[in-house]
Parts: sequence; C-alpha cells; structure tokens
Amino acid sequence: MKEKIQELKQKFNTELDAVKDTKALEDLRLVFFSKKGLISDLMKELGKVPNEQKKEFGQLINGLKKELNDKFDEKKLELVKLEEESEINATEAYDESMPTRCACGSYHPITLVQRDLEDIFKSMGFDVEDYNEIVDDYHCFEALNIPKFHPARDMQDTYYLSTPNQLLKSHTSAAQNAIMRKYGDALKKQKRPIKAVFPGRCFRNEAIDACHENTFFQMEGIMIDEDISISNLIYFMKTMLSEVFERDVTVRLRPGFFPFVEPGFELDIQCLICGGDGCPSCKNSGWLELCPCGMIHPNVLKYGGINTEEEPDKYTGFAFGLGLTRLAMMKFGIKDIRVLNEFDLNSLSQFVSK
Repeated sequence: MKEKIQELKQKFNTELDAVKDTKALEDLRLVFFSKKGLISDLMKELGKVPNEQKKEFGQLINGLKKELNDKFDEKKLELVKLEEESEINATEAYDESMPTRCACGSYHPITLVQRDLEDIFKSMGFDVEDYNEIVDDYHCFEALNIPKFHPARDMQDTYYLSTPNQLLKSHTSAAQNAIMRKYGDALKKQKRPIKAVFPGRCFRNEAIDACHENTFFQMEGIMIDEDISISNLIYFMKTMLSEVFERDVTVRLRPGFFPFVEPGFELDIQCLICGGDGCPSCKNSGWLELCPCGMIHPNVLKYGGINTEEEPDKYTGFAFGLGLTRLAMMKFGIKDIRVLNEFDLNSLSQFVSK
C-alpha cells in the first residue's frame, strides 16, 4: 500500500509539471480527484488492508490527498494569473491620442441645481454643510419635536434598517440639531448668526409616479439669530428663487403643518411646465409644492442647545426645505421625475455642465 501511495504521488507530480493551461489542469483533476479518480480507487483498496493497519494507511491516504490538493490549488492560481496576463498583452493596442467618438459628459441636472443654490447662498453668507444618509431616530425625529408615536411620523414613510435605531434619512431636517450644536458657540460668544444650508439625498417609501420617487434630493437651510422674523424668511426665499430660475416666478404662501416649525408654511411655485394649466407633474393643480418653511419651533432650538430654560426666547430663526429634484424639473422642463434616476444617457446628455 505504501508503494502505491508513493507511485501515485510521483505520477501526480510528473503530470502536474506537464500542465500548461487551465483546461489541461481540469483534465488532471478529473483523473485524480473525481469520484472515479485514482485517489478514490486507492481509498477502495483500503478495505483489503488488515484491520490493524487501516488507521495508519487511512492517515497516509488523507495526507496524500491534502498534499496533492494544495499543489493543485497552487498550480491553478499560477495558470490563471498567466492566462490573464496573456489576455491583457494580446489586447489590440490603441492610440491614446485619437479623439473620442462620443460627446463629453455633463453634470446631472440635480448637481447643476445644487451647485447653483450653493453659490447663491454662499453669496448671502451661508455655510454649506454635509450630513449622513444613515441617521438615528433622535436626529431624524425626536430632536425635531416629533416624539415616538407622533402621527407626523406616518407622513415620512421611513426606511428602517436592521441595525437598531438606524434609518435612512427621510428629510434633510435631520441635520438641524447637529448644525445648531456645531455653530452654537459662535452664535453666543462671537455674535455670529447661524446661517447654513445642507443638501443631501433622502429616502421614503413612496409610490413612484411622475412627481414622486423613493430617492430624491433636498436642501435644508436655517438662519438663527436675535430678532429673526418671517420677513427675513420671505426675503431669502424670493431672492433664491429669482436667482435659480433667472426670471420672475409666481409663488404663493399658505399655512402648513410641520412639527419642527411654528408657524409653518408651504411655499408653492406655479408649475413652469404647464404654466399653471395643470399637468401630471403638478397633479393637474397648476402648482407645485416646492419649499416647506417656517419659524423654528422653540423646542427644536432648546434641543439644539440654542435657547435655555432661563432664556427660552433669546434666539429665533427660520428653517426651509427645498426640493432639489423638483427644482431641477422646473428649471429644465423635465416632465417626469423618474427620468432623473433612470440613468438614461439619451435623456440626461442634453444638460450641458456649467
């Protein structure tokens, strides 16, 4: 039996050395390692060995099988690497100086709108901040005056993650608390107003149609200082819209409920696709909800460390949320929101980067 084991080992080594490609290596595997292969035949002969020797020879055969398997795997890695290199070297050479046949790419419409807005708000003294897409329940809801089991949570259609207390950000308002705490000391010690916008991607379990998507982009903005009023809010909204659309637009301000502002408003824009006549993009109403806004709720200012129990009304501020996706639709005349997430280059290539 020992002689057979040694002979099989030598036979394998000789044939393995002769293998030059992965196809030949596979043929070798079938000869030695398949159910009808030589190692299986060797195991069958173990039944003819006296009982007192079976353990010894069984260990020898298993050791041989492991040794041959290791050599086989090593050879396979070597051959695969050689074949990959050969394929790369055989690739037809190309002239890097030749002009491309396709047109240059362009920025996504939402990126163009976001950059325009960032420039506009920077010119008005706003800082541009970033925030996570995965947040916790406190920042997304409780810090915004939306306690557990509050019915306003049902409006969010939130995606909760398997990790406890983690969810996909359903609105950019989730960053408010972090921004307040970041700039709170500068507000109180340096008398520097908090003026910040923070764009980002949001997620909601929406029924997808011409004007709703489960993944969309917003931009949140806040301004906090002493004696901030609704007049400041309206001024900034009008300035921003006139800059973005580069023309006069018709807007309306109506009451709206949001737990983190008091009072709250909805700023609607007359649909620029249908001119107010009604179309699928505006649900045939002639108006498109564009900018929920309002004065920041006292509780939110308290949770953000801005006001204290001793001075609960010292600072006031406004907050607003802009739908970057809807702004892009209005600015570029895109009738269906689904175009923005479908990665159809024929549709998106018409938007020239600035």
